[in-house]
Amino acid sequence: MSLSATVATPSGAKITVPTGLFIDNEWVPSADSQEKLQCINPATEELICEVVAASEKDIDIAVAAARRAFKTTWGKNVTGFERSRLIHKLADLIERDAQQLAELETLNNGKPVKIARDFDIGDSVGCLRYYAGWADKILGQTIEVDNKTKLAFTRHDPIGVCGQIIPWNYPINMWAWKVAPALAVGCTIVMKPSELTPLTALKLSELVKEAGFPPGVINTVPSLGGVGGAALSSHKDVDKVAFTGSTVTGRKIMEAAAKSNLKKVSLELGGKSPHIVFESADLDQAANWAALGILYNTGQDCTAGSRLFVQDSIYDKFISILAAKAKELTIGDGFDEKTGGGPVVSKTQYERVWGYIEAGKQAGAKCILGGTKRPGKGYFIDPTIFTDVTPDMKIVREEIFGPVLSVARFKTEKEAIELANDTTYGLGAGLHSKDSDQCMRVASALEAGTVWVNQYNLLNNNVPFGGKKQSGIGRELGFDALQEYISVKAVHYNFGEKLDWPL
Repeated sequence: MSLSATVATPSGAKITVPTGLFIDNEWVPSADSQEKLQCINPATEELICEVVAASEKDIDIAVAAARRAFKTTWGKNVTGFERSRLIHKLADLIERDAQQLAELETLNNGKPVKIARDFDIGDSVGCLRYYAGWADKILGQTIEVDNKTKLAFTRHDPIGVCGQIIPWNYPINMWAWKVAPALAVGCTIVMKPSELTPLTALKLSELVKEAGFPPGVINTVPSLGGVGGAALSSHKDVDKVAFTGSTVTGRKIMEAAAKSNLKKVSLELGGKSPHIVFESADLDQAANWAALGILYNTGQDCTAGSRLFVQDSIYDKFISILAAKAKELTIGDGFDEKTGGGPVVSKTQYERVWGYIEAGKQAGAKCILGGTKRPGKGYFIDPTIFTDVTPDMKIVREEIFGPVLSVARFKTEKEAIELANDTTYGLGAGLHSKDSDQCMRVASALEAGTVWVNQYNLLNNNVPFGGKKQSGIGRELGFDALQEYISVKAVHYNFGEKLDWPL
């Protein structure tokens, strides 16, 4: 049985892609299933290849491999210096293969090659190097309790075997965000990539082995969410689950974690992020950021600034500027260097987004840009802007995950804050103003885990990221992400006190 496929890209490259499960540094078929996952090119709707779909039994095997590695060749058995060296080596290999990985990402996900290479992969390499720098700096504390006869200290131990479930919108980026802090502190990993976009996670697994990581430290098990994701969430030998995806699925993961072994859970979930433009803002720059906020990655972004609020005194002028800028973005085949955005990831996502566009029209919102289907193949959706929206509309309340923007007016700062916070989500928010006092007031009042001021959607590997309300629990990136993979142990040490018995 072949466990690899050769795929050709429009650039003329031929890439050999693993199609099996990666367990214990070996490529293996499923232990008990013949089911395959079909990988589709969203720009052409054509089949790229098929990969093995992991079963529940395969998850058990992968977890067992991760547990063995944690107890023997990783975990507390490897120094931080060695963990750092291996993570840096992995980053070196990803840099070496950046073009190949980018082209594979474009085939499977649809995003432009230049964006996959320069932003997603570039940032992922930076993420790995950032956490490689932390690997030998995981420190506990010495705590004074009685200097004469006792002391207490803490150990920051790796939490253990981690199930990591990543989405399809940033397959390489989300892989790095999850893997890097877990490896840095000494955890082992069972990685379940999205069933829609498993190819780059499988290719990265080749580099894990080449870098020299011991068998079982990272295991990759593509699977349907209801199979592999459910099995990891309910597995009694998994110590922590990290998930990025929808709020609906996040609830299921929390429930399964609680009902099994009460494992630790971190969730980076959905968003319906507000983006506010005040009358003092630099309108041209604010329009650039608003366009980026909704159109980057074709709107398939948890922090997409999908609810835009513009002060009424500048509303008409700003909408005109924004619409002109949105028209400048070329949505097309990701292998064309002129392309700034690709198709949405799948037929299901395409139909979902179009369902919201039609719902907006039926609710009476005014579509001033886009809203018309393209002829031909590919899941392409052009930038779409709705005005005259009301807070109760479906396109304003629900996460769309596509290049669809709802724009509303406001009169006062207080009204803008109330409109912005009128959501069950709390992942991101943005505002534009030249009034520094206003910037600080509004940033403080917005209910979101990340607030951008006079910019939008830019993240840094050393700055924590995560949500409030139904946008999640825990943090990615920065020092805070390390805490998600650490178990703090307190040691009370008696070196002199005698106990008299009976009391």
